[in-house]
Amino acid sequence: MPTTQKKKNKREEERDTAVQRTNDSSVVSKASAAAQGYFKDDFLQHFVCKVSRRAPLINRGYFIRWRAVEHCVRKFLQVTAKCPKRQILSLGAGFDSLYFRLRANGALDEAVVFEVDFPDVVQRKAALISSNLTLRGMLDSPLQSTPAGPVSSAQYHLSGVDVRDEAQVKETLGAAGLDWTAPTLILSEVVLTYMETQWSDAVISWAAKLLPQSLFVMYEQIHPHDPFGWIMQEHFLKLNSTLHALQQYPDTTAQTNRFLDKGWEGCVCLDMNDFYLGLVTEEERDRVQSLEPFDEYEEWHQKCSHYFILTASQGSLMTQALLTHPPVPSMIPHWSSTALIVRSIPLSMEGLGMASTWIRTGQVLLTGGSSRGGRGAVTRVLLRGREGWRSISMPSADLGVRLYHTITSLPGGGALVFGGRSSPLSPNMSIVRVTCASPSPEKSEKGDEVKVCVEQLVCSGDPPPPRWRHTAAVVHHKGRDFLFVFGGKNQSEAALGDSHFLSLDQQHWTEIPVEGPSPEARHSHAVCSYQGGVVLFGGLSRRGVPLGDTVLMRPTDGGFRWERVAMTPPPVPRYSHRAHVSGEKLVVVGGVWLHPDGVPGVVVIDIATGCSVEYSLDTTSVPWPLMLHSFCSELTDPDQPALLLIGGGGNCFSFGTHWNQELATVDLRPAMA
Repeated sequence: MPTTQKKKNKREEERDTAVQRTNDSSVVSKASAAAQGYFKDDFLQHFVCKVSRRAPLINRGYFIRWRAVEHCVRKFLQVTAKCPKRQILSLGAGFDSLYFRLRANGALDEAVVFEVDFPDVVQRKAALISSNLTLRGMLDSPLQSTPAGPVSSAQYHLSGVDVRDEAQVKETLGAAGLDWTAPTLILSEVVLTYMETQWSDAVISWAAKLLPQSLFVMYEQIHPHDPFGWIMQEHFLKLNSTLHALQQYPDTTAQTNRFLDKGWEGCVCLDMNDFYLGLVTEEERDRVQSLEPFDEYEEWHQKCSHYFILTASQGSLMTQALLTHPPVPSMIPHWSSTALIVRSIPLSMEGLGMASTWIRTGQVLLTGGSSRGGRGAVTRVLLRGREGWRSISMPSADLGVRLYHTITSLPGGGALVFGGRSSPLSPNMSIVRVTCASPSPEKSEKGDEVKVCVEQLVCSGDPPPPRWRHTAAVVHHKGRDFLFVFGGKNQSEAALGDSHFLSLDQQHWTEIPVEGPSPEARHSHAVCSYQGGVVLFGGLSRRGVPLGDTVLMRPTDGGFRWERVAMTPPPVPRYSHRAHVSGEKLVVVGGVWLHPDGVPGVVVIDIATGCSVEYSLDTTSVPWPLMLHSFCSELTDPDQPALLLIGGGGNCFSFGTHWNQELATVDLRPAMA
């Protein structure tokens, strides 16, 4: 095992410089989150030239990072409160403000903070501290430079040392006054993963060996092999900051075993979804929800599933500081041995938050969404002919800016567009009827004379509150057709659980009795017409937890009745999926779940028997990665059942936005046999 690092070559020096630049980006994002009220830190602003406002998704991401580290630090200080001496050793500390925050809050007591990082970073931080009255005033004794580092006081020591060099670390920290026998918290926030694993493993080993009473706290990335993980890796590769640990330690189990194998006595590792839902109170989650308009749930949950917080302990006292396993229910997918093949269709088509529906045989109508060109995508018709699929723009069919709306085919022809938003503060509540002219089959295949007409409806009655991420389907009651609208969210409600009926012949919002316990409030779920009523599956609850229930709304003499379908085995909860009914089967594709085992493919639910089967997707024949959320899908030929996948992707935290660029199909024949 390496203990002393050889002299660096030019390429290694360039990589180290690139890693140091990640500190500059990180502190700007932390300062933004603090400025927006996600957490209180009056000192981060002094480590940036200017506090810049980041996107809400970035602010949330850095909040959960801060919250996890803060949780572990507070637990360590609580457990060691009666110890005469205790210390915090921050590896690769960068411009972190932990010492200043703890001292201002009176939380340090007799604890001493040691920070180490590359010498260049340390010199920059020391210069900022010495030139800033607020930072300098937080030191417990006059600022002074020692052989151990440029900043040294009774409770704060800042040293420039490469943590890969065990001998240098021992010498420098020993000179700074680190007590190797005292209870010590070792903090590593996205530091070790930038090292080649032989060096990061060595750091974990020497920490276990040299500090017999210690708690190691680490925050890093996991899950490199799914679409989000691939984009995450590519981002850091472009920055010349490879995430080395991901390949050898790709998940929480591997990271746990890593620490146990390197000499640590205990270890608990949680991904950030488990931490957020299990160890952050609902009251605090509600507070975070209220801080900024937010509608990037898929990207938030994926970001959290690709980061972890880990605590490892040495000594009986530190066992008390380990993270607790939160009571977050985890459902294991029961995968079929058969994978469904996905094939690419050579037609460029991208978009997020669109809506689609068949308007006649061989014609799919696409509305709204956003693309690289911005929001307010042009209405399109996808035509399927003997030579395959093609797309025609319909600029005259202007529906305004709409994302996460619904478009529902009507029994008499045409379709109805309802709800949606242009931004999380601007819902679109107009109701639009879309009809398509009827050219001859020959002209239709060529795209000639395909005309889409748009008519805004004025409906009477009491309309639903504004909403998006809702569902709409046609139901039948007493010989009449109604548009049934359920759930969604809006500016004031994290999830809606109300039902509304629009009489299609009278264009009137009316009340129809619905018996039985109503499904839990949700958004980003799926509803399909089924035997005069509907079948509902999944969604995201008001608490921010994915749902996996299947519920029927059956017609009765007086109206409708909700009935829950018992499933065996129960499908893994998910949201932002799409669903279609074929006979007695509900076919659900894509979406987001919190399970660490891959990403959702297709689950086929037999409504009559309550049986379900999960199928993974074989995506080797399509451009990678394929992200199946914020997308559209349509069920094709009954004789050779397949799913047409349209658009999809998402904003992958700070790593860039991914767009699925081509149409694709999923062969359902093995699942529907």
